[in-house]
Amino acid sequence: MSLLELERVSKRFGALTVADEISFSVGEGEALGIIGPNGAGKSTLFNLITGNIAADSGTVRFGGVDVTRTPPMARCLSGMGRTFQIPQPFEKLTVFENLLVAGSFGTRRREAEACDRCAEILVDTGLFEKANVLAGGLTLLQRKRLELARALATEPRLLLLDEIAGGLTEAECHQLVATISAIQQKGVAIIWIEHVLHALTSVVERLLVLNFGKVIGIGKPDELMASRAVQAIYLGIEL
Repeated sequence: MSLLELERVSKRFGALTVADEISFSVGEGEALGIIGPNGAGKSTLFNLITGNIAADSGTVRFGGVDVTRTPPMARCLSGMGRTFQIPQPFEKLTVFENLLVAGSFGTRRREAEACDRCAEILVDTGLFEKANVLAGGLTLLQRKRLELARALATEPRLLLLDEIAGGLTEAECHQLVATISAIQQKGVAIIWIEHVLHALTSVVERLLVLNFGKVIGIGKPDELMASRAVQAIYLGIEL
């Protein structure tokens, strides 16, 4: 059963088309990767899914419900969680307080219930020892983990990851991949935008390739990356 469905979703800014009749679906517990060159419309697609920008046409369904005109907060409460490419914590709050804000306002749990869940997430994301540290003093890897933890605190059925491995060392990247894999194994569906391909393909079952706001292909990672069209567009190889 499809958890998320996009049907011919389009968005334009003046003469620039940033999403050109995009259609695809993601099933319960599935992991889908999205790749494409800079400016392909990947982050715009996330904003269309989460409601941060409104589609000009087409339909977005989540859990079988049309959410095309539903505001971002309502989509979050229905089970959509996301990270941002540049972590945006509340720097003057502790790591635990950052999670508690997400857990209190991004779900319908009472504060006491949110506290217990946030403590579990700190353990799952390797941040337990940093619980009382101000977010502004975290390293890049820790900020990335906090960004992920805050999204998890909203109890998503669908988790949108925007280049969460960018800027990490190889060892840090492996740690993050292990965490993301564990999240998916718990039944959370994942859509992951990433330029670090080896990290992406170690988790996702399918890849979607975007270029100039248009879906170029969708399928198994090895098949897509072997495609001459994808190599020409994404890798810049002249064939």
